[in-house]
Amino acid sequence: MAAGMYLEHYLDSIENLPFELQRNFNLMRDLDQRTEDLKGQIDSLAKEYTANARTLSSEQKLSILRQIQQSYSKCKEFGDDKVQLAMQTYEMVDKHIRRLDTDLARFEADLKEKQIESTDYDSTSSKGKKGDTRQKEKKVAKTRSKVKSSDEDGSPKSAQKKVKLLQPGEFNTPSSNFGNVHPSDVLDMPVDPNEPTYCLCHQVSYGEMIGCDNTECSIEWFHFACVGLTTKPRGKWYCPRCSQDRKRK
Repeated sequence: MAAGMYLEHYLDSIENLPFELQRNFNLMRDLDQRTEDLKGQIDSLAKEYTANARTLSSEQKLSILRQIQQSYSKCKEFGDDKVQLAMQTYEMVDKHIRRLDTDLARFEADLKEKQIESTDYDSTSSKGKKGDTRQKEKKVAKTRSKVKSSDEDGSPKSAQKKVKLLQPGEFNTPSSNFGNVHPSDVLDMPVDPNEPTYCLCHQVSYGEMIGCDNTECSIEWFHFACVGLTTKPRGKWYCPRCSQDRKRK
């Protein structure tokens, strides 16, 4: 597949990405605003409770405390929703990054295949040219022998004729190196130094990854291949380092 096809398909896949990101950011901003409003209500209720604590009845105190508790519960729900939106946004962008990595790998494979085909064509063309050169050399040798025979016969007409002999080197042509493109020169793109690294290999996020269930894990996320996984395990999973620490305890 040509490079233009890869680029066209990838641009089509991310056409709606800006709108989806904008929608999630607007939802998170709305959740922030609603949380701030609830925090203002909680402050007002707390001031009312502390200012009138001596004059309020037990039922009034209990009602104010329930309102404060409900407001805090709502704030927690809004916070959880915001975390879910942030994770969804991250996965949305990471999905397109993984697809770009896959397309680049396929494009590199296509370049290597074309390079091998070009090399085979050059070698075949070079063999054909060598065969043509040998045939022409034979013709030149025959021409030389005829001219030499004519000179030995002493014919005047033969003496007046001038025959231009072609040297074998004049038929040799340099082999073509066109098309010998190294894919590493094309795809050797710099990595963003600000992109976070994960796993035991200290590389960026790519492919399938799994999170360590130890909340104090310093690495948190790991590539399947680096920890010997092919599918997501059931239940809780701990990375090799955290597993050793748990065994020691």
